[in-house]
Amino acid sequence: MIVCSCNVLSDGAVRACLNRGSDCPRTPAQVHACLGCSPKCGRCARTIRAIMETALADAAHACSTGCATGCSLVKVAQAEEEIAA
Repeated sequence: MIVCSCNVLSDGAVRACLNRGSDCPRTPAQVHACLGCSPKCGRCARTIRAIMETALADAAHACSTGCATGCSLVKVAQAEEEIAA
């Protein structure tokens, strides 16, 4: 599915750039940069953020210790856990 019509980015491309480690994108703008483009209209930011959050929850993607300390995705997951408790 195309999530960014300005740059013709698919959800698969977004997931593919979410690699483990310190170079893991933490914002939609960083995802765009990882994929060799830049945000234009910004309408895709929420969708890209949702894909990033889902990828974090997925067992196949776990931030490494070095990445996790500053990773905004980890902060989102921790906030959701606190709300659920």
